[in-house]
Amino acid sequence: MIIIPAIDIIDGKCVRLTQGDYAQKKIYNENPLEVAKEFEAAGITHLHLVDLDGAKSQHIINHKVLENISKNTNLKIDFGGGIKSNEDIRIAFECGANQVTGGSVAVNNKQLFLEWIKTYGAEKIILGADVKNGNIAVNGWKEESQEGLLDFLESYISKGIQYVICTDISKDGLLQGTATELYKEIIAKFPTLKLIASGGVSCVEDLTELKNAGLYGAIVGKAIYEGRIKLNEIKS
Repeated sequence: MIIIPAIDIIDGKCVRLTQGDYAQKKIYNENPLEVAKEFEAAGITHLHLVDLDGAKSQHIINHKVLENISKNTNLKIDFGGGIKSNEDIRIAFECGANQVTGGSVAVNNKQLFLEWIKTYGAEKIILGADVKNGNIAVNGWKEESQEGLLDFLESYISKGIQYVICTDISKDGLLQGTATELYKEIIAKFPTLKLIASGGVSCVEDLTELKNAGLYGAIVGKAIYEGRIKLNEIKS
C-alpha cells in the first residue's frame, strides 16, 4: 500500500481543516516546499496536494505552490481543489502534477470529466469521491448531492476510471480512525479499483488495518502534523 502524505494549502501556507470546515483551520507551516522536502528526505515518494482556496473559489489558485514543489522535489504529486475547467487542468499538469483529482466537477459536469479521462488518460485522472451520509458531497464539502456513492463509482469505473480517492467527511481531521468498513464494501464490489483512503488516519495501526483491507493507498494528514505518526514509520 502506498502511503501518501497530504499538504493542504490556504494563502500559500500548509494548513489542516477539521471535517472540511474552513473556520477550523490550523496553520502548520508557512512554507509548503519545506514540508514537501521533509517528506522526500524521509523516503516518501508520493504527495497529495490540495488547493483549498481553489476548492472554495471554484478555480485553481495555488498552482505556484504546486510548481515550486514539483520543480524542487521528485515527489509524485496528485493535485486537487478547484479543478473545474480545461484551463484549470492544463495549468495543473503544466505546473508539474503527475495526476489530477476531480471531485465536484465529476458530479456537476460529467461530460467535461469524461473528456479529461479521454484526453489525458485514465492513469492521469483520479476520481475524488467525498462522502457524507452515504451521498457524494461537492464544492469543498459544503454541499451534499443526491448521488449515492456506489452508483457514482460504478458510473465512472464503467468509463475507465482506475483511481479513486474516497473520503468519509465524518472522519476527516478527527484522528479517530478511518472508514474501513466502507472501503471494504467498495473493494468487494469493485475489486480491480485502485482505492485510496482519505480521512481519519490517527496511527500506524489504522494504516495496517487499511492495508489488510486491500487498499491501494492511504492519505495521511493531521496524524503526521500532530506527531501521531512519524515519517520513518511510513516511508515507501
